[in-house]
Amino acid sequence: MRNEAKKYERQRNLKTNYYIDGNTVRRLEGEPEERRQRELEREQEQKRRQNRRAAKRNQERAQRLNMGYVLFCSAAVVLLGVVCGAYIHYQSDIINRTKNISALESQIADLKADNDAAIKRIGLSVDLDSIKEQALGFGMKYASPEQIFYYSIQANDYMNQYSDIPEDE
Repeated sequence: MRNEAKKYERQRNLKTNYYIDGNTVRRLEGEPEERRQRELEREQEQKRRQNRRAAKRNQERAQRLNMGYVLFCSAAVVLLGVVCGAYIHYQSDIINRTKNISALESQIADLKADNDAAIKRIGLSVDLDSIKEQALGFGMKYASPEQIFYYSIQANDYMNQYSDIPEDE
């Protein structure tokens, strides 16, 4: 009797929904709710298992990649440190060379100023008129027109004189 009560209870819990298709034809709309719930629970459990497996695989993959990632990051940091150190070294080298160039340019400017002052001093100390008078006093005289020889050469050429110029020409 107990089985019959359960059977009756199950039949009472099973709802069947009908809908009208056309004029008077009746069809079942869906499955009993208990089956649907069991299937939904099974699907949900299956999805949970799949998610757990995927999460476990991802964790294992992350742990496997963890050491390689750490090594990669370490190498990148070391390389970045070397590049930064080299940059700072070259930058300081450029600054030192610039200072050295400025000092040398300053020395050149000072030497040019000293040179120009010495040339002026020498120019002012030499009296060309007195030199001319002394030269004429020693018997020197200006060249006469027959002593001057003119040679024509091309503009892109030059001439060297290796011996005295003959007077019979």
